[in-house]
Amino acid sequence: MKKKLLIIAAAVTGVLILAAVVLPLLVDVDRFRPVIQSEMRTALGREVRIGKLQFSLLAGGITAENISIADDPAFSKEPFLRAKSLAVGVDLMPLIFSRSLHVQGLTIQEAEVTLLKNPAGKWNFSTLGAREKSKEPEAPSSAGDVSVDRLKIENSKVTLGHTGARGKTHTYEDVNVSVHTLSMTSRMPFTVEAKTPSGGALKLEGEAGPLDRTDAARTPFQAEISLEHMDLAATGLLDPAAGIAGIADYKGKVKSDGKTAQAEGKATADKLKLVRGGGPARQPLTFDHASSYDLESQAGTLTRGDIHLGKSVAKLTGNYDTRGETPVVHMKLRAEGLPVNDIESVLPAVGVTLPSGSSLQGGVASASLSIDGPLDRLVITGPINVSNTALKGFNLGSKLGGMGALAGARTGADTTIQTLASSVRVGPDGIRADGLTIVVPSLGTVTGAGTISPSNALNFKMNAKLTGGAGSMMGGMSQITSLGRSQGTLPFLIQGTTSAPIFLPDVAGAMTNTISGPAEGVGGMLGGLFGKKKKQ
Repeated sequence: MKKKLLIIAAAVTGVLILAAVVLPLLVDVDRFRPVIQSEMRTALGREVRIGKLQFSLLAGGITAENISIADDPAFSKEPFLRAKSLAVGVDLMPLIFSRSLHVQGLTIQEAEVTLLKNPAGKWNFSTLGAREKSKEPEAPSSAGDVSVDRLKIENSKVTLGHTGARGKTHTYEDVNVSVHTLSMTSRMPFTVEAKTPSGGALKLEGEAGPLDRTDAARTPFQAEISLEHMDLAATGLLDPAAGIAGIADYKGKVKSDGKTAQAEGKATADKLKLVRGGGPARQPLTFDHASSYDLESQAGTLTRGDIHLGKSVAKLTGNYDTRGETPVVHMKLRAEGLPVNDIESVLPAVGVTLPSGSSLQGGVASASLSIDGPLDRLVITGPINVSNTALKGFNLGSKLGGMGALAGARTGADTTIQTLASSVRVGPDGIRADGLTIVVPSLGTVTGAGTISPSNALNFKMNAKLTGGAGSMMGGMSQITSLGRSQGTLPFLIQGTTSAPIFLPDVAGAMTNTISGPAEGVGGMLGGLFGKKKKQ
């Protein structure tokens, strides 16, 4: 009995081997190539080229080397898709005995897909599936409505770019796409997985369809999105010149009816940078959002934008426009009474660096900021207020003591700040602070304005109005006044860098206050500034 089974098994194996060798010789599948090309061309609305078809019993159908799908000529003359091989899964019995082709599935291996966006905000995939204009009326049953049980794109690459070669292209590798029941006229479950530039991972899972035959980007769909360890600077969606960088994780969902897309989700960004020249935030930041996007105008509204900083929450709302090569935003950020300890770690992300070895402790901060412009040239403006905080590890008195008139200033090893208020502007050219007012109880009130360059260079003109409790400072003040009449203010400059500020006497500013006095009055002022005794 056992021997008989072995004989049967050997016979079956022999038949299969014989079929694998002989059937390809008997079935000329290449004659179906024009049909397959025509079906795909009609379905996609693009020219399709496929290499010679061969029958392979072991592969379960028909295979071909080399396939290309043309791009929209308005975008590029290069192929939209080119692939190393194509496998067509077919029903074998009809193919062998009646020479009829029933396609079950398509598998495209090692494809290279190029996605391009033009200055008007349109993508080159928008015209996929568009029906060709014809003078003849279209039959109710069209080849454009062909259905395939499964489409797979495996081990492929997707490159993002812009027409006109603006900026760099960015490639997503190991892209795998699976579509069940591929049809132009019904909903299609799909899964997309890919590696993002710099080692992240992307996954979309949902369903789409029926295909919009005038603009594929308006095809209804819904999907859940998952991103892990995505490098924001390497996505290809942001201009590297914007300075926006960081590593992000994201989970959310999006739903489109073909006219409006609704999205919501939560992103966590680590080592976030928001401006050119800024440094990475020292703690992760979480962004919980909801938005509505109009596909016709390519503009959207951020209906919820909660920024979580430690236990604090700032509110971001506004609108955005994606029509151009770079998205443009018009947003409002409101933060009321946030603990300074929560926001200190995020200051480097917007280009604010504290003096080396110092830190902010205690107090609260508020801001009402407008965020406007293209993402690569954002401008942030508005008032900020900080109260009852301390700059630990920074002795303002010792810094000011370099000027003789302030040799008696004693603020301690830490500088207590009762109030700090200013109107700020943060842009590609750096930070500007106007109407800056700082109240230091042990010193007085300091006012002025100035700039911080993208390289963190300081250029501030300040005036210190000293309090009576500043000790021997008041004696020095009498040396820098016009004709010996104390005006109670001392002009000075802040230069150097944010990590190593340098305080210098503002000679020109002091001279302005004494220009109406005689020359010896000016000389006495200069002597007072540099700690020299006035001639009797």
